[in-house]
Amino acid sequence: MNVTTDRRNGLLFVGAMAAVMWVVEVINALDHYALDSGGIRPRATDGLDGIVFAPFLHASWGHLVGNTIPFLVLGAVVALSGLARVALVTIIVAVVGGLGTWLVAPSNTIHLGASGVVFGYAAYLVARGFSTRRALHLVTGALVAVVWGTTLLSGLVPRDGISWQGHLFGAIGGIVAAIVLAPKPAERTPGAERQPRSSVASIRP
Repeated sequence: MNVTTDRRNGLLFVGAMAAVMWVVEVINALDHYALDSGGIRPRATDGLDGIVFAPFLHASWGHLVGNTIPFLVLGAVVALSGLARVALVTIIVAVVGGLGTWLVAPSNTIHLGASGVVFGYAAYLVARGFSTRRALHLVTGALVAVVWGTTLLSGLVPRDGISWQGHLFGAIGGIVAAIVLAPKPAERTPGAERQPRSSVASIRP
């Protein structure tokens, strides 16, 4: 698979996730938001399913619209690294963010929405630059921090009706993804592999 096709598939993956969110919201609204019970319910055993379902569930149309735009923009930037990369980042962010929320958030609450994944994407893009040390990644991370920084930081402030736990652990998931998926040292400088000392010595006059 060439780079262009891989990137296109990555972008399609992000677009498909957003499309599912909108389809689910239509069904949810028609059903008087009965699906919201499928979100993350802290420390309830049957609430663990919410780790999978919560990113696709939203409390209102405004909630969905507010998450869709940054999800598409930040997700598209991650997707430029290919389908496998954006899929793995999404999975790591969803699992770390979901488990963290399930463990820490108050009991008898329900946490839902794609904002945890959005925070994860943003944190991944910022942390990736420090992991790879590549100029493009550092510049991308800096742009994300400048454009979204204030909004992201405000989302970590505890407020009623806002799952700051989901935001926080989603961001932690993004940092974990950047570390886990960072290229090995040899992969950072392709073509720079040295010959073994014995080989070098053998060709000296």
